[in-house]
Amino acid sequence: MKRYFGLLIMALILVSCGENKNVKQEVELSPIIKKAIGDVDSPFYGNFSQFPKEKRILPIGVFDSGTGGLTVLEVLLKADMVNNISGELGPDGIPDFSGEHFTYLADRANMPYGNYAAENKQDFFKELVVKDALFLLGDKYYENPMDKKPLGNKAQSKILVIACNTATAWGLEDVGTLLNESKTGVKVIGVINAGVNALLDKIAKTNSVEKEDSLAVGVLATVGTIASGAYERTIMQEREAKGHKEFIKVVNIPCVGFAEAVDREKDFVNVELTSPRESYRGPVLGQNEGDIKMSLLPAYSFEYNDGAILREKDASGNYKAFQLNSAQNYARLHLVNLVEKHRQSGVKVPLKYVILGCTHYPFMIETLQQTIEQLRHYKNSNGEYVYAGLIAKDFEFIDPAVYTALECYQTLRQDNQLALNPGKGKLDAYISVPVYGLAPDCIDDDGNLTYNFKYGREYGTDEITTVFVPFSRRYLDEATLGRIESMLPKSYEKIKQILE
Repeated sequence: MKRYFGLLIMALILVSCGENKNVKQEVELSPIIKKAIGDVDSPFYGNFSQFPKEKRILPIGVFDSGTGGLTVLEVLLKADMVNNISGELGPDGIPDFSGEHFTYLADRANMPYGNYAAENKQDFFKELVVKDALFLLGDKYYENPMDKKPLGNKAQSKILVIACNTATAWGLEDVGTLLNESKTGVKVIGVINAGVNALLDKIAKTNSVEKEDSLAVGVLATVGTIASGAYERTIMQEREAKGHKEFIKVVNIPCVGFAEAVDREKDFVNVELTSPRESYRGPVLGQNEGDIKMSLLPAYSFEYNDGAILREKDASGNYKAFQLNSAQNYARLHLVNLVEKHRQSGVKVPLKYVILGCTHYPFMIETLQQTIEQLRHYKNSNGEYVYAGLIAKDFEFIDPAVYTALECYQTLRQDNQLALNPGKGKLDAYISVPVYGLAPDCIDDDGNLTYNFKYGREYGTDEITTVFVPFSRRYLDEATLGRIESMLPKSYEKIKQILE
């Protein structure tokens, strides 16, 4: 009997030890998540115990560093990829998100997102992304930047869509942790996985080669997204998970200033200028990966009219300043540099796809497509075609927005949270601005955060330096609105109702 009892105790100990090996380690919560979950005195407290149990009528929350995420919203508003009755793939003539409400957030005061990694502020940036999520999950907003507290009432979001590649690369995991800890049942969709799934699906349909270097794929993305390695990592992980046999050669370029130029940030594009300025933060003449290379000036096919390039020569006729001053020229520079990097690698297989790894880039799709055609026919001084053999005949740009919308729909359907509302859905839209009362040296002449202050802030504090206010013409210039109107008509129709 004693022997049996001893064996029983030993068995229990062994089972206990085995169980301990399978116990998940507790996730170390970041300061902002700790405040959101349990600090009732913090301005970032989420009060998730009061989150609505019934989520169907709540809006879909979409956020980005600026207006680039509106390209994702546009797809959400137009998408007809699924039969709304059966849930099977295939259009049925009814928008997939018919009757859904949306909340859009542009964290424009804190952009460029891509620079936080370069300034060694990754933890602060992750905190910004969590704050974006907290705003969409919350029920308050600031009516103007002078308010001491958020006094406006807004709807909370039933799902979050991170319509920003850099925010997805660095902050998706933290937002997922926040949602798990919140116990709200809200889920998050990021654009990077969606873009990679789009790529692999296209490969599966069109590529049957199974040899080394069988496929070359380009990635245009911000400095922060490229620094994270998120696209390469996700491509390889999903490739293995889906059983793809092709070897995928990934070539990428960090696109300094491209997104900021699209959003007309004045350190990168200032249409009022006719000569170079000291405050310019865009690419410069040089030989580094993202530089403007003198040897490639003919290939870039830059526009020079209307101040699109600001340049100055010295007495010897050499450029002492050469500054990009249009979003189109940023697009040309980075795409040409990408194809040139592929050429320099020595890999002979042509580029078949280029992923637009930032939601701002589809605004320049026409320029990007023109640049590809120009490169096909570009000859050097010896009359040789330099890039023709490095661009596939069936070359294609991939916009992750379409697959992001599909994943969002399928997630809501699976969770039984589609609105199923026959009426028209509405849009609420917010933008971040500097809070009133910051020290004068924190604000530039245009009322924006200075670069040094923006990237010098510390994480883990309760300090509020920017607040979210409703979209208005005060914060959206006519050029930006004109671009949205011409390229994103569904989004503009909703935004116009807000601004009137």
